[in-house]
Formats: sequence, C-alpha cells, structure tokens
Amino acid sequence: MSTELALGGALVAAFVIYSLFGGADFGGGVWDLLASGPRKAEQRALIAKAIGPVWEVNHVWLIIGVVILFAGFPRAFAVLSVALHVPLTLLLLGIVFRGTAFTFRTYDERGDAVQRRWGLVFSLASVLSPALLGMLVGAVVSGRIRVEGKAVVSGFFEAWLTPFSLAVGALALCLFAFLAAVYLTAETREEALREDFRRRALGAGGAVFLAAFGVLALAREGAPRVWAGLTGSPFALALHGVTAVAAVLAFALLLARRFGLARVAAAAQVAFIVSGWAVSQYPYLVVPDVTLEGVAASPATQRLLLVALGVGGVIILPSLLLLLRVFRPAPGRPRSAS
Repeated sequence: MSTELALGGALVAAFVIYSLFGGADFGGGVWDLLASGPRKAEQRALIAKAIGPVWEVNHVWLIIGVVILFAGFPRAFAVLSVALHVPLTLLLLGIVFRGTAFTFRTYDERGDAVQRRWGLVFSLASVLSPALLGMLVGAVVSGRIRVEGKAVVSGFFEAWLTPFSLAVGALALCLFAFLAAVYLTAETREEALREDFRRRALGAGGAVFLAAFGVLALAREGAPRVWAGLTGSPFALALHGVTAVAAVLAFALLLARRFGLARVAAAAQVAFIVSGWAVSQYPYLVVPDVTLEGVAASPATQRLLLVALGVGGVIILPSLLLLLRVFRPAPGRPRSAS
C-alpha cells in the first residue's frame, strides 16, 4: 500500500470516529433543543450527563483529520481553506459557541434566565454545526470547487450553497440526531426516558432515509462524480448493501428494545455511510481537480506522519479508554461527588 493511500485511509478513519462520537454529541444538542413532554427536564439532564465527561475530547478526531490534511496533503488543505473559508469559519464559531455555552449553562444558577439563554445557544449551535459539516462535504464532492494551477478560480459561495450541498447538510443533521437518540436509549435504566429516546430514534431514522433519498436524487446533477461512484463501483455497491443491513438491524433492535445492540448497529450504519462517501470520490480529495496522489507531501514527510500517527494512537487510545472508565458511570448509576 502506498503511503498516500495509507494517509488517506487514516484521514477517513479520523472522520468516521469523529462522526461516531462528536456527531452523537451534536445530535444530543438537537434533542436538547427539542426536549418536550412531562420529562423535558429529565431528558436534558440525561443529555448533559452523557455529553459532560467527553464532549471536548471528541474534537481530538477532527483535529487529527485536519493535521493529516495539512501535513500530508498541503495543497488540498490550501484549496479547501480558500474555497470554503466562509462555511469553515462559521463551523469553527459554532463549535466554539457550543462548547462555551455548554460550560456556562452547566455551572450557572439552575433555572436562571441566563442559563436558559446559554442552553438555547448550545442547542442552536448543535443544529447549525453538523449541517455545516454536511454542506462542506457536499461542496467537496460537488465538482464546483475549481483549481487552475495553484489558484482557486471558483467563487466562495457557489460550491456550498447548492441544493445538493444543503441536502447533504440535512442528511448529516438527521444522521447525528438518529445516532444520539440511539446512544441515549442505552445511557439510562429509566424505562420512561428510554421510551422517549426510542421514539425519537425511530423518527430520526425515518428522516435519515428521506434525506438520503434526497441526496441520491440530487447527486446526478449536483455531484456527478459521486453519483458515478455510488452507482457504478462494485465496492461502493457492497457498502450500500452492508449499510442497508445495518440500518434495518438498528430499527429491528430498537423495536425489540435491545438498546445496547441497537447502538452498535447504528454506529455501524453511520460508519458505512461515511466510508461510502470516501469510496465514491476516490481518488479525489477535492473533485475534480485535486487527487490524492497529485497533492501528497514528499515521501519522507508522509512516512514521518504515519509514524507520528502510530505513536499517537498508542498514547491516545488507552488514555481515552481510561477517561471513559473514570468519568462515565454505568447507566443509572450516579456519579460520585468530587
């Protein structure tokens, strides 16, 4: 395997893991905004309990992805930074406001008007950020970012403000909301709360299906390269198959109230969807002018980056497992006072 392909695989892996963990945190913010019914306060308390210990850590995977792109494929990083600087800036602001608001809301006076305002900021940022992430993906695969020589010659808005990119943004939002709802069913032993989030998971799963159908319908015109990859590549078709199996299995397990297994199936579904996006646009990093091999850093830089990723993985993964073991109590078990 070539070093640039190995780095491309590491980049996809970082975004898959970020979707599974950071995406679920964004989805938690969506359900915080939509909390309702007689257990509205309990729903928000469960979301805060689930997010609280790990919400900052999950952005490690996004940072790793950015570092791989910056160090391993610097020209692609430059192209994306220029062509998509407006939505990237909005995304960063959303992530910063979301984290700040979550912290201030957590430690503010309970029931205070200021706390409620911070809660609204947290929820709105949790909705806008994943939508922007999806719109960025839609822009990257659309073919509307054009590069001549070393200069970006397309506009700053036309690539990400298209029906296709907006549809991908809606899909990302629905997908993260679905993932969060499934995760939350396994975060509590209170049957009433489980049923609340089980119903939300089933509804969000239906929304994912509709959004995915909309993306596929718009892809023929909005992203021809992805359309060809999604419909013509044998590997992509195989990924469609396993994604469909995971989706059906997640629904069946939710209906059977097998919440732990449903969480695994939902995570597999999201992982296959993100992987399918990557496979459909290979060998391009930015369709249609920036390829994986064409913008890779020098072989020496690539090898050093792979070594750094290997060493970092040995340090980061055990540390994250320890963090989860220490700060995430079992469902229904109260966290000890510090």
